[in-house]
Formats: sequence, structure tokens, C-alpha cells
Amino acid sequence: MSETETRPHRPRFLHSLSFRLLLLTVFFVMLAEFLIWTPSVARYRKVYLEENIARAHLSMLAIENMPEKKVEKDLEEALLFHTEAYGIVVNRPDRRMLMVSKDMPPKVDLTVDLRQDTFFGWIRQAYSTLSQNENRILRVLGPSPKDPKVMVEVLIDEWPMRDAMLDYSGRILNLSIVISLFTACLVYLSLHLLMVRPMRQITENMALFRAQPEDSSRVIPPSRRTDEVGIAQRELAVMQDELRAALQQKTRLAALGAAVAKINHDLRNSLATAVLASDKLADIDDPEVKRVMPRLLTSIDRAVGLCTQTLRYVSDAEPHLDISRFKLKGLVDEAGVTVTSYCEEEGAFRWQSDVADDLELEADREQLFRGLTNLGQNALEAGAGHIRVSATIDDGWITLDVVDDGPGLAPEAREKLFQPFAGSARNGGTGLGLVIVRDIVRAHGGDVSLIDPPEGGPFPGAGFRLKLPEKR
Repeated sequence: MSETETRPHRPRFLHSLSFRLLLLTVFFVMLAEFLIWTPSVARYRKVYLEENIARAHLSMLAIENMPEKKVEKDLEEALLFHTEAYGIVVNRPDRRMLMVSKDMPPKVDLTVDLRQDTFFGWIRQAYSTLSQNENRILRVLGPSPKDPKVMVEVLIDEWPMRDAMLDYSGRILNLSIVISLFTACLVYLSLHLLMVRPMRQITENMALFRAQPEDSSRVIPPSRRTDEVGIAQRELAVMQDELRAALQQKTRLAALGAAVAKINHDLRNSLATAVLASDKLADIDDPEVKRVMPRLLTSIDRAVGLCTQTLRYVSDAEPHLDISRFKLKGLVDEAGVTVTSYCEEEGAFRWQSDVADDLELEADREQLFRGLTNLGQNALEAGAGHIRVSATIDDGWITLDVVDDGPGLAPEAREKLFQPFAGSARNGGTGLGLVIVRDIVRAHGGDVSLIDPPEGGPFPGAGFRLKLPEKR
């Protein structure tokens, strides 16, 4: 595999996680600024109106404190011009003063009482001002900031206030853009240094390790970081070490399996010659030969069976199924006849079939026959004298229980029950019988498990439950 093929694909900047986070940061900062701007612009409007009240009161004080003579109209116009008002009314506890310009507007569009509104009311009025397309005349009422007993009324245009609010909003918008971009850049750099670059290193290492997983130099170096990225790097290093060791072991086991298969093939030929020689020895009329011949033949048969079973396990990685529909009872009875024939003493072994006559199954008959005979032969070799096979059907699944009255399984055999060459419960066993049974059942879409027969029952030994789908 070339370096180009192992190099991980890097997304474009516009499609990268960093760019998405950059956009999200800008968006969230702008959202936060909007939430800050809303009450700020409402307060700006309130302060603007209060300043108009304060200027109007100061203008009236200037006229009130003048020497006793008639105030010139030009002075009133100048004061109203600088206060940006059409008219000013000051209500004191003892008297009322009025100052009106010559171009007094015909009507008031909206009255704003600075004493009566609430927080959300100010926000609502601020949005109302910003959304106006035409100028409105406002009648603003409020107490004097220095003398709460004095009430001041002013008539003003709304558009100058709206322009000031828009100008204020523009300044906040510009500041928000600068803050959001600055914050987003800092977040982008932090993300790139803390997450993106380490994740790229992890991804590149995974791609390199995928190309040659048995190369120890491609295992990622453990990180000293204490955060989640460091934990991920250390866990990846441990996983790569374990995977590399497992692959190396499987490679050695594969080579060993091929060698064992060749050895078993030659050994079977040698054992076939030994069987022929044993047949000739059986014809010799000698008491000593006749005494040892049964044990010799049994040993040779076991050796042939061991070689055959090993060859089948090595060659058949997964059973090939030839599906057909058949009656399950016929299969169970046939397997019982085969297993019973293995018993040397006639009548010393019994195979009991409690399967309904009309129960049918879609499966590979030969493979299931092989599985049942393996279970029966295991029980027979373990010392069982009676095996019972029962079957039930529920919701499209057939449960087949095979239990015996043997000594049962030792604890160490239970721990390695379905491990080849390790799960045997007797001396000289390979443990392949149960492994083959499990592979056959799983190839049919089911599973096999160990069950414990009831204490005190007629079958206190080992029990296995095969769960198979009724239809394929």
C-alpha cells in the first residue's frame, strides 16, 4: 500500500470542524451581543428622553431667573432650538410655566411618561421607535432630575432620537463584529492546538497502522496529556499493541495450522497402514494378541478421529450450508443410532429422543447431524450412559436440548468451553467437538449454550441448548 493510499483525507477548510466552530463562535458572540444590545438601546432611549427633560428644565430656569421684564421671543426661540423642542411646560407646586415655539405642531402622536413604564416596556418602545418609517411628535413627561417635585413636559420630534439610537446601534455592531472575530480566532487557534492537530496525528497514525498493523514502529507513542485527547491516545496505543500481538499470534497459529494439517494428512495415511496391519493381527490365534488387540484398535480409531477432526477444523473456517426442509425427529434418531454404535458394549448406552414427529426444520441436515453426533460422542467419552434429546418451538425458534447423565463438566472446562484445543474435559481431548457444534449452529443463525440440568433429576450431567431458526 502506497503512502498516498494510507494518507488520511483532510477536509477542506470550509468543511473542517475548525471552520464550523469559527462560525458558531461568531454566531454565539453576535447572539450574546444582541441580547446585550436590546436592553442597552432601550436604556439609551430612556436616557435620551431624560436628558431632554433636564435641558428643558434648565431652559425654563434661565427664563425664570431673568430680571422682571418681558422675555424676548427670539430668546425663547433660541432656547427651544437648543433643547430641540416645540414646547416646554413646567409644573411647580405653586405655579405653571409655558414656553411654546411659533411653529407648534398640530397634534401629539405619542405620550411617553417616564414615571410609569417597566423594563420590558422600555424595550418594546425602543423597538417601536427603531421600526418607524415616519416622524412622530412625542409628548414626554417626567420629573426634573434635581427636583422631583417639578414635573416637566416637552414636545419633541422622534426622528432625531431614532437617528441617535441607530448610530448607537451601529457602534455596538462594529464593536460586536470585532469582538466576535477576535474571540473566534482565539477559539480557532486554541481548538487547532488542543484538538485538531492531535486528532490529525491520531488519524495519520491510524492510517499508517492500518497499512502495516504488525509493525511495532507504527504504534502511536503514549501521550502525557491528562485530558480526554491524552486518554484517547493512550487507549489507542494500548489497543494497537494488543491488536498487533493478536495479529502476530494469529499469523503464527495460521502457519502452525497449515503445518498441522499437513502432518495430520501424513499421519492419517500412516494410521491407515496401521489399521490394515491390525486387521491382519486380529486373525492371529494367540491369546495375548487377542487381549491387546481391542485396546490397540481403540487407540488407532481415536487417533484417526483426532486427525479427522483437526483437519476439518483447520480446513472449514465456516461451514457451507445446503439448506433443505426435513423432520427433526428423523435426524435425531439417526444421530442416536450413530452415537450408540460407538459404544463397545451392547446395551450399555441409551439415546432417548423426545422430539415431536411433526416438527420440521429448514437447515443443513448433514451439518446438524455432524453437530449432534459430536455432542453425543463427547458425552459417551465422558462416561455418560444415557442421553436425552428434546425439542420445543416458540415464536419461530426451535430449542433443542441435549442432556446426559455423565459426571458433568469440571470448572476449568466450563471456563474454556468453546476454545479450541483448550476446552476439553478429558485427557487427550482437543476441545474441537464443541467448537465445531457452535460454528455449525451459528452458521444457521442460532447459538449454543451450556445449561445446568436440575439437581436430583435423571440427567445430572452436562446439558447443551441449541437454538435454531425454524425457517431460513
